[in-house]
Amino acid sequence: MVDPRLLDPNPWNTNILTPENEAKLEASMKRLPFFRPVIVREIANSLHRYQILGGAHRAEIAAKLGIPEIPVMNLGPIDDLQAKEIGIADNARYGVDDALAFAELIKDMGNADELKDFLPYTETDFADLFSNSTIDLDALDIPDGFDDTPDPAEPEAPQPKPVKTHTVIRFKVSNRDAEEITKLIEATKKTHGYTAADDLTNAGDALVHLLFQSSASAPAPSSEPLWDDDDIALEDLE
Repeated sequence: MVDPRLLDPNPWNTNILTPENEAKLEASMKRLPFFRPVIVREIANSLHRYQILGGAHRAEIAAKLGIPEIPVMNLGPIDDLQAKEIGIADNARYGVDDALAFAELIKDMGNADELKDFLPYTETDFADLFSNSTIDLDALDIPDGFDDTPDPAEPEAPQPKPVKTHTVIRFKVSNRDAEEITKLIEATKKTHGYTAADDLTNAGDALVHLLFQSSASAPAPSSEPLWDDDDIALEDLE
């Protein structure tokens, strides 16, 4: 058990929290016990201080909330390469959820309005989960022995190609700039009401808005959107 104020972040952490997810994490830590230790290593020539390899955001919020001690797992004075490998592995998730089983699990825990405040999922995610959990196969009245395998003698009709309306763009910026850009986009989404679509498209709409606003040749802002279905959707900053 260690005072979170004695824990130093490492300089290579690429995991960035949006203000929305930071609020969710804080709410989660207030609601749930500190059930996962922060992973640390010993710092050479530094008495009673440790460097965080996994759990920096939780440690930072614990210090903010005034929690006097949090559980840590001290891996000792390991080298930089192994420290980075452990940090990446700690941030990763190796498994995937069975969609219907996870939907049923979430449904049994409460409604979306209660869960969205502290679990790391968006309103769109919860809408999909709760809609998945309401599928009743028995109510579909599928006859016994039904086989949906297409008859090989009857070739399937060609399916129309979906119309592409958005493009995902990837780019690199420094960690510091990424954090500032993310905060600016989140603020623009809230201020101008870009919340109707999924998170990726909402962020893209906010970015396009900021670009138009900063352009000297841009038309005067109006209450109507300045773009159409060919908008660029900004991919989550990593």
